[in-house]
Amino acid sequence: MTPSNYRFSGFSRGPRHQRGMMLIIALIVLVAMTLVGIATMRSVDTASLVAGNIAFKQSTTGGADEGLQAAYLWLSLNATGSQLDNDNGTVGYFSNVPGIEPDWSQDSNWTNGKTLNNGNPDAAGNTIAYIIHRMCPQRNCKANSNSCPTGGLPNPCGQTPDMSAVSGEGSDNSRGHTFTKQPGIHYRITARAKGPRNSVTVVQTMMLIQ
Repeated sequence: MTPSNYRFSGFSRGPRHQRGMMLIIALIVLVAMTLVGIATMRSVDTASLVAGNIAFKQSTTGGADEGLQAAYLWLSLNATGSQLDNDNGTVGYFSNVPGIEPDWSQDSNWTNGKTLNNGNPDAAGNTIAYIIHRMCPQRNCKANSNSCPTGGLPNPCGQTPDMSAVSGEGSDNSRGHTFTKQPGIHYRITARAKGPRNSVTVVQTMMLIQ
């Protein structure tokens, strides 16, 4: 073999060697681009999931407000006579406050609640229910009674103070008192809306009936 042939042979092996390196580099770049694409897709999916959860949570908040309104309407229509002195579990009404506050996120504590729409979800997929408690220690007894039928116990109920409760030291006797109406009984409304993706909202409010 002549020197010229040797040089020509060495020169011919160079491009094949370079083409092999380019293949390796191209594979590395392809893998990197694939990883970037997967990471981007996961980021978009996570953002979409978070946005969807927020929307469902807002929807259940609106549904729980509907439960408050329904309970308020029922109380307003049944606030006459002695209808509120006794339990009425079929409509989610109880004449005393529970001794131990339930965990309102648990389904087991809503078995006696009043469910709207006959238990059918609304247009947003929310199941809405409410429970009303009269803020009294004794059940099935007249409010503020001195002696209840069950054990002869008193039944002092939570209520708004009258004028005499704000007179005395620290009050401005030169002006009319703020509390000028007769005291009224307090009722607590608890409403819950349960929607898609296990979204749950529980709200409470107090209502005064005079």
